[in-house]
Amino acid sequence: MKILANDGISQSGVDALQNEGFEVITTKVAQVQLENFINEHQIDAILVRSATQIRQELIDACPSIKLIGRGGVGMDNIDVDYAINQGIHVINTPKASSNSVAELVFAHLFGMVRFLHQSNREMPLEGDSRFKDLKKAYALGSELRGKKIGIIGFGRIGQEVAKKAIGLGMEVIANDHFLESAPITIDFFNGQKITITVEMSDLDTLLKESDFISLHVPVQENYVIGHEEILKMKTGVGLINAARGGVVDEMALIKAIEKNKIKFAGLDVFEKEPNPEIQLLMNPELSLTPHIGAATIEAQDRIGTELASQIIKLLKE
Repeated sequence: MKILANDGISQSGVDALQNEGFEVITTKVAQVQLENFINEHQIDAILVRSATQIRQELIDACPSIKLIGRGGVGMDNIDVDYAINQGIHVINTPKASSNSVAELVFAHLFGMVRFLHQSNREMPLEGDSRFKDLKKAYALGSELRGKKIGIIGFGRIGQEVAKKAIGLGMEVIANDHFLESAPITIDFFNGQKITITVEMSDLDTLLKESDFISLHVPVQENYVIGHEEILKMKTGVGLINAARGGVVDEMALIKAIEKNKIKFAGLDVFEKEPNPEIQLLMNPELSLTPHIGAATIEAQDRIGTELASQIIKLLKE
């Protein structure tokens, strides 16, 4: 059987599949050429990340496809229901990247509260001539300990964010439409563990009380954070979006930053990927990364092996 890993797969995943007799093709095929490539090579399974779109038209045009795999959590780039109705297996790896995304959330948070996103821009340019001025400008950072973090969407990634926040001594305020509470178990290096139950709060309470807000929800029909939600936030709040582009109204965000309602924001995802709005790219109050939440060596390895084990079970066993 032939598997096209169009957005890549870890070597551990390749090895696991090849050991079971699968042929793994890691050639990156452009979206417009995908239909011809799949049909020409009689591809049995296609693995994607967020870059490749698997829509109804492609599914109809490629009858050899038996399985679609998404390396990661969100599957908004795949017509999942339609594929399943056509008898195609659709899989993803919801656990594999949770820790990596959560760590990136705190990379943005730590950077912003100590102005690293700004000082890293200015020190190379003016560190030799304005050292004392820059020291004074960036000497009013704050600590995360004792602050409140609001987590919108309390699935696997949101709960990983909560674990790290609790470990830092932060108070967690969580909101999720599908949960009333969730046990958060923190494992320590020596084998000990503690479990803390987090009760869900309503969204208004979260918006009003949080010092920092982090989003972990799939794409919605409307913005989760727009102008009205921003008005309910504390003045000086910090916002992180490492979920999906389109859950935050980016223009409302820019206006809120200009009015000092939001102090700073960290964005890993954008409404217009791969061409983010220039207002975002040029704003000094934004900490920006190019959609790398799940892109760690460890997460990619877990994603590859998890995809491989599911494929082997579904297509061979």
